[in-house]
Amino acid sequence: MCDAGGRLVAWAGDPTRTVFARSSLKPVQTAVSLKAIDEPLPDAEVAVMCASHNGEPVHVGVVRRVLLRAGLSPAALLCPPARPLDPEAAGRVAHPHRELHDCSGKHAGMLLACVRAGYDVATYVRPKHPLQKRIHRAVLRVSGLEEVVVGADGCGVPVFGMPLASLATVFARLSRPESLGELGEQVDRCVEAMLAEPYLVGGRETTDTAVMSATGDVVSKVGAEGLECAAVLSSGLGIAVKVADGGDRASGPALIRALESIGALAEDHLQELARFARPAVTGGGRSVGELRADFDLRGRPSSLT
Repeated sequence: MCDAGGRLVAWAGDPTRTVFARSSLKPVQTAVSLKAIDEPLPDAEVAVMCASHNGEPVHVGVVRRVLLRAGLSPAALLCPPARPLDPEAAGRVAHPHRELHDCSGKHAGMLLACVRAGYDVATYVRPKHPLQKRIHRAVLRVSGLEEVVVGADGCGVPVFGMPLASLATVFARLSRPESLGELGEQVDRCVEAMLAEPYLVGGRETTDTAVMSATGDVVSKVGAEGLECAAVLSSGLGIAVKVADGGDRASGPALIRALESIGALAEDHLQELARFARPAVTGGGRSVGELRADFDLRGRPSSLT
């Protein structure tokens, strides 16, 4: 957990561990796309560009609207064909499609950015593409790092590795966009849209949607392999949680535990988020227990108030 100045204020485990930020960096990637698009977009379209969505019809419809704005079809997307993450939506789909991928909104936004900036749309996922180079520079600026590890994300675009503390700093700065210079306006727009349309950021039974809907003050963004990040707007703190074995089922409870530890969740929030904080463990088709995050944060208590 860090503040917008990059100061580590609380932690559990190893805050210096380097992790790939995965989809948690979508608000930064989308901010760069918005800078290139340079036109007002509805909250729904910005939110789905920041999303790791379920692939429900409401998500796919907004992704298609972004592509229509760019004058492109779903065939232009370079994310892999996929089925919806949401079981109910997946049951209605006969075959995988690119627009059903949980990263299709980000990809659609990148394509719109390329069309508006005059960049090649056929190579937008490559690290040396002008848009990806702009995103790389923005990640360095927002994280305050001189270099980051660069790999390939599951959806095909470049992915950035950095210490957990630096990722927490990125999220703290999402809550203080005035600290980000020329990209601040676009970052603020992403935060605004995510809070205005939280269902489009995740969907049915997702931690991100639940946390943002319950609080209206915490911007939550999942990443693959057991990563969850959040920006607490009222306090200016950023949180990055990584489950060591990559198990996704533990990341939501761990994030909620961290938010509770710093007083970012009121009692009514905790009640509303109970099933995400303590998901059921089932056996034989019935609940036989629950999963709980049980850890204490180390740090300076005065920095958390």
